[in-house]
Amino acid sequence: MESKEEDVRLGANKFSERQPIGTAAQTGKDYKEPPPAPLIEPSELKSWSFYRAGIAEFMATFLFLYITILTVMGVKRSPSMCASVGIQGIAWAFGGMIFALVYCTAGISGGHINPAVTFGLLLARKLSLTRAVFYMIMQCLGAICGAGVVKGFQEGPYQMLGGGANVVAGGYTKGQGLGAEIVGTFVLVYTVFSATDAKRNARDSHVPILAPLPIGFAVFLVHLATIPITGTGINPARSLGAAIIYNMDHAWDDHWIFWVGPFIGAALAALYHQIVIRAIPFKSSS
Repeated sequence: MESKEEDVRLGANKFSERQPIGTAAQTGKDYKEPPPAPLIEPSELKSWSFYRAGIAEFMATFLFLYITILTVMGVKRSPSMCASVGIQGIAWAFGGMIFALVYCTAGISGGHINPAVTFGLLLARKLSLTRAVFYMIMQCLGAICGAGVVKGFQEGPYQMLGGGANVVAGGYTKGQGLGAEIVGTFVLVYTVFSATDAKRNARDSHVPILAPLPIGFAVFLVHLATIPITGTGINPARSLGAAIIYNMDHAWDDHWIFWVGPFIGAALAALYHQIVIRAIPFKSSS
């Protein structure tokens, strides 16, 4: 019995961070931090997997906009919230689609479906600038096409019901809208970092975690909180696609909020996870 306890203590000391006794003893070797992705990687441009990943981001964002904008329009068309799925249904549509699409595309592109997520991962050096720019372009194109298909099916109702465009609601200031977007995106991107943390997966391999599930749930919760304020952007591609296809002045008046807010929120989440949670700048190179 004593020898087993000693084995557990020795195993637990393999990791510098505190964790439940026996967790580290269940893994055969310590986690090694992967090297940061190169800033520019021209060789990616010659790889089919690079373009396949971009196509996956395009299709995922296209489907995301198609389903979610239709849901928003369905709620606005109803005579009352009680006669439709309401705000909760909209939140479930956004969160559920992210869950499904991240699950489908994670193994191909990483399942970003959001320029803010891509930006946060770029700051953490999880992907190259080359790939990040390509992903953002494909995400925006996918969002434009998704919103465009919805308008093509029902142009009159689309324009009349607001086209799913993000605007700061009456009674709120632009500063409050910006704050809602910053905090909401922070929640999302921080969840992405935590759910996909390779060290956590190595250390807690006895705890099964399906990464798309907490990510989708985070999107759901943020929508519940911020739909009444901004309609919930937290995704510049989603906001851009709806704004371009709807193309009304009041949608463009607040549009900068839905780029600046998510990018600030993503940057803060990346810094918090890398510096505070993982303490990567303070680790020795040995």
